[in-house]
Amino acid sequence: MEVIYENKKINVEKVQTVKEILKDEIVSSNNKIMGCVCNNEIKSLDYKITKDSKIELLDLTTQEGRRIYVRGLMFILTKALKETYPDALLTINYQLSSAMYCEIDNMEITEEFIKKLDLSMRKIIEKDLSIKKVDMTIEEAEEFYKKEKTLRGIIQLDSKFSDKISLYYCEDFYNYFFGVMPVSTKIISTYEILKYDEGFLIRYPNKNNPSILANYKDNKKLLNALKDYEKLHKKLNINTVYKLNKEVEKDDGLNCILVDESLHEKRISDIADDIIKRGKVKVVLIAGPSSSGKTTFAQRLGLQLKVNGIKPVTLSVDNYFVEREQNPKDEFGNYDFECIEAIDLKLFNEHLLKLLSGEEIEMPTFDFEKGHKTYNGNKMKLKEDEILVIEGIHCLNDKLTDAISKENKYKIYVSDLAVLNMDYHNRISTTDARLIRRIVRDSKFRGYSALHTLKMWYSVNRGEEKNIFPYQEEADIMFNSSLIYELGVLKAFAMPLLDKIGKEEPEYKEAQRLSEILNCFKTIPEDKVPKNSLLREFIGGSIFNV
Repeated sequence: MEVIYENKKINVEKVQTVKEILKDEIVSSNNKIMGCVCNNEIKSLDYKITKDSKIELLDLTTQEGRRIYVRGLMFILTKALKETYPDALLTINYQLSSAMYCEIDNMEITEEFIKKLDLSMRKIIEKDLSIKKVDMTIEEAEEFYKKEKTLRGIIQLDSKFSDKISLYYCEDFYNYFFGVMPVSTKIISTYEILKYDEGFLIRYPNKNNPSILANYKDNKKLLNALKDYEKLHKKLNINTVYKLNKEVEKDDGLNCILVDESLHEKRISDIADDIIKRGKVKVVLIAGPSSSGKTTFAQRLGLQLKVNGIKPVTLSVDNYFVEREQNPKDEFGNYDFECIEAIDLKLFNEHLLKLLSGEEIEMPTFDFEKGHKTYNGNKMKLKEDEILVIEGIHCLNDKLTDAISKENKYKIYVSDLAVLNMDYHNRISTTDARLIRRIVRDSKFRGYSALHTLKMWYSVNRGEEKNIFPYQEEADIMFNSSLIYELGVLKAFAMPLLDKIGKEEPEYKEAQRLSEILNCFKTIPEDKVPKNSLLREFIGGSIFNV
């Protein structure tokens, strides 16, 4: 067989694993090698090469490598917990600043608890234990889960797409995790466990510094937004995909849809009431990452403000770009339209001050083709019963509205903060939920293929990490635009788009990963989604102008 690695050809005379074939390269790597891409599919280093293959090693600086690291860390956590506190009911909840927030349903988290758990984890790591994959038939797996008396991996038992179940085991410990696992416990060496809120954080390196733990940035508002949403769905008993699918079997998910849509309406109404209650708010600022549903949120908030006797008026930041020759450039020499310096902050603040003092302004219109502002006689004056609503990536950054008093501003962070877990140890990333929304919307309204969306997603994320996420805790309030049922609806739209991505494309592996997530959901018919739903911004049929 012929193996190609970094454009070098390696002749392999017998079946061997990737770690055997590329042993020297793995050992000499500057960063830990977590797994590999073999013929454009994510594989373990234990994967056996049986045919001509092209291999790429995944270290901790890659997104895929980091996912494997975190997955391995969570596996070690669950093994250590089983050994130290065998009756503990663990839920791996959400990601917070290069850390996973976890809770124990039936135990109080103390410093002694953390200390014992950490010691157990470090012993497992130090032993350098192999983590292996084992396949079972559905019948064998059912017997296994019955004996273990656990819901771990139960989502697989409900699957109609496979006649076998895959589990990972280490010594005598078995657990199900979604995706590729590291081959040994010892590769997971950098982490920290901290008591936090009602649970604990398990921290890991970020992609910029894969060998160390960066300083932790507290995310109390984000955590509270996630917990509020998660606790409600836990009470309703629809906090995992398995439980959601059981609800969908009853009535196509109608009950879940009605509950979640009512929750959105209540949250939006509460935000409008809070704005009015504060008395002096004249500018509402809305920001959030891509595909969070900000446009529909803003329009629904506008309706609730009208109910309170206030009329929302929109001011577009996009018309206040600096002249093209003044626009900063990025490290590649391209115009950086996402940095805050690309906004004419002086003019924007001058206009805000005039509007708040009752003066009239002539609003610019930015000509993106020519790269400069034009004035076409568009006048604007804020009336007593009107309030400015501004949406944009920099709206949580006080530099955008530096001249405006804090009491006149109300900042809202909107994001799809998914709280639905596959099961108690496998979470669904909020980024994945937004990406699936984006793939569907780009195809339906912008004429872009799923391949195009995946190609540019890294750039989108990079802009969010620089311009949005650092300011999310500055918000006066957070609105979780997630809908517990949404992936069941988006599945019918997204799957055919992902299936069009050929295996020859580098994005194929990501398309397959997203397809595997969607395959876990039972399909919910589109016609069950209300016309005013935020989800309509992505699938079409909204009564709003989105």
